[in-house]
Amino acid sequence: MSIEQQRGGTAIVGIGHAGLGEAAGYTDMEILAQAAQRAVLDAGLRMADIDGLCTCSASATMWAMPVAEYLGLRPTFIDSTMLGGSSFVAHLGPSIHALLTGQCKAVLVCYGSTQRTSTLDRAAVGKMRAVLDPLPFEAPYQPLQPITSYALAASRHMHQYGTTRAQLAEVAVAARAWARLNPDAYMQDPLTIEEVLNARMVSDPLSVRDCCLLTDGAGAFVLTRADLARDLRHKPAYVLSCATETWHRQISSMPDLTVTAASRSGARAYAAAGLGPKDVDLLCLYDAFTINVILFLEDLGFCPKGEGGRFVTGGHIAPGGGLAVNTNGGGLSFGHPGMYGVFLVLEAVAQLRGTAGARQQSADVVLVHGNGATLSSQSTALLGSAATL
Repeated sequence: MSIEQQRGGTAIVGIGHAGLGEAAGYTDMEILAQAAQRAVLDAGLRMADIDGLCTCSASATMWAMPVAEYLGLRPTFIDSTMLGGSSFVAHLGPSIHALLTGQCKAVLVCYGSTQRTSTLDRAAVGKMRAVLDPLPFEAPYQPLQPITSYALAASRHMHQYGTTRAQLAEVAVAARAWARLNPDAYMQDPLTIEEVLNARMVSDPLSVRDCCLLTDGAGAFVLTRADLARDLRHKPAYVLSCATETWHRQISSMPDLTVTAASRSGARAYAAAGLGPKDVDLLCLYDAFTINVILFLEDLGFCPKGEGGRFVTGGHIAPGGGLAVNTNGGGLSFGHPGMYGVFLVLEAVAQLRGTAGARQQSADVVLVHGNGATLSSQSTALLGSAATL
């Protein structure tokens, strides 16, 4: 089966979230289960109908097994590949293959984290991660990860292309403007360019407002074959393509700090879907830091390399601008529970269904792009309405 033959063969039919912002008193598993139950119910299915599972966690190496146990699942297809925040976009790829080859009929993709309110010893967790995920070329210098790596990429982009801190701030201000249209977003206060520039510096040139939030949250979605999706409760959001690329783990091994693997994952996703940037109505980009959005707009073909800062200037990606980006408020203002990728998919589906409320856009094609670790793993997916088939 070729990649092109997979186009539109599967669809997302159910979405759910739980524990957004702060979920004090709950565990990662408990809010994950709530989101999963809501997604399955939203699809008009029962948990007994789920025979495929994709999930992972930053705090557990065998997370898929306790999740299956807790939800009472006996999946015939399972994927717990851990690529950081891009994982839940990347999980689309093997899920499509499993569905179209008959390994399963309904796949649940789910994630939950209570990192904001958890009582776990963060220092101990950090030491555990250092053992499980060593960074031998960087750890001796004791960087503040991951922000030090993203600050390095931002500094290089500024040096090479003349990008300014004010242009980075445009990304944060646009995200906040979208968040104020979303009642589920954690941050609702107005935000200005000046406030971003004057905020506490965390790792030069990134201030605290250039950085994603630290929240709790869980998200889940359900995929089925397209022929089954048409008989379910909601308009299907068809998966037109998905591609993942990983070029490095440590930022010090990145060939060019201004070019990410999104330049390849995006090109492959466009080719498989038979689409290009001009066909995309709306973008859901992983914005762990403001520099991410500028890099991904360039690498995904929405502006030339080096022009991302100028592209976002003047509210171009804010409500009422020329290109709708991160309409739920993104990781910068909606929420960021450790790994954000699942929420990119949830927002894309809501927009394609027409259920996004005050932030609703007219969209038949939505590009979803996930990022993992320190610009290390990039996953691009194109989702479409029935009009795209």
